[in-house]
Amino acid sequence: MAALSNCMSAIVCLCSEICARILGSVCMRRGYHLWLAAVVSVTPFLQELSNPRSIFSNANNFFNVKFVHCSCGWTFLLLSGFVLLVSLVPTGRPLLSLKHLSRLGVSTAVCQGVPYLFRLLEDLTGSCHQPLPPGTLLLHRLETRHSCQAEGHQWHGYHVSPQTFSLTLCSLSMAEELAVFVRYLRRGYPAGTSLRLVFLLNASLLVLYNLLLFCTALYAPSYTQTVVGAAVGTLCWHLTYRGWFRTPYSPGPPGFGMFPRLAGGKNKLG
Repeated sequence: MAALSNCMSAIVCLCSEICARILGSVCMRRGYHLWLAAVVSVTPFLQELSNPRSIFSNANNFFNVKFVHCSCGWTFLLLSGFVLLVSLVPTGRPLLSLKHLSRLGVSTAVCQGVPYLFRLLEDLTGSCHQPLPPGTLLLHRLETRHSCQAEGHQWHGYHVSPQTFSLTLCSLSMAEELAVFVRYLRRGYPAGTSLRLVFLLNASLLVLYNLLLFCTALYAPSYTQTVVGAAVGTLCWHLTYRGWFRTPYSPGPPGFGMFPRLAGGKNKLG
C-alpha cells in the first residue's frame, strides 16, 4: 500500500509540474486569448462536418446544464480553494488571502451580471412574433417580452450568446490564476499532494471549458451571436486582469504580495 501511495503521489507531482509549466509559459500567457478567439471564429465553419445526433446538438444536454450554465459558480468554487491555499500557506497573511479572494468575487460578479445586460439588450431590440405556417406575423400590440410570451408567442431580439461569454471569461480567468503555480513551485513553497490535486482539478476544468467552448461554437445557431459573446468575455477579462487589477486601487493581480524580493535579486518568504 505504501508503494502504491508513493507511486500515486509521484504521478500527481509529475502531472502538476507539467501543467504548471504549460500554464505559466510565456506562450500561454500571451497567446491563450488568441487561441480562444480562433476556436470561436473558426469552429462554426465546421458545422457541415458535425453530427446532428450528437449529445451536444441538444441545448439541454448534461454538460450544458451542469457545467456551461453554471460555469461562473464552478470557476469560483474551485479557484477560491486554490487561491486560498497558494496565498495563505506561504505568507501566513489572511488579509492578503482575502484580497486575492475578492478578485475572484469581482470576476464572478462580472460573469453573472453581464448576461443580464445581454437579456436587457434583447428586450430593447426585440419584437413579438406569432408563428404561422409560411413564417411569422409581427404583433405590434405586444411590446414586452413578458406579455408576448404570456400569450404563447415568440420574442425575437438581438441575442448575444451568454454561453460563449461565460466560457471565454472563465477560461481566461482560470488561466491567469493558475499561472501563478509555477512561480509558487520554483520558490520552494510547501506543495503537498492535496494542493497539487486542487491545482490539477482546476486545470482539468479549464480543459473541459475549452472542449465545451468548441462544442458550443460548433452547434451554435448564429455565428455573430457566438463571436460577440466571446468578444465581450475577452473584453471583460482584459479590462479586469490586464487593466484594473494591475492598478493600486484594486484587489491586485494574481500572485500579488506572494513573491517578495530581497535586495540583490534573492527571494525570501514574505
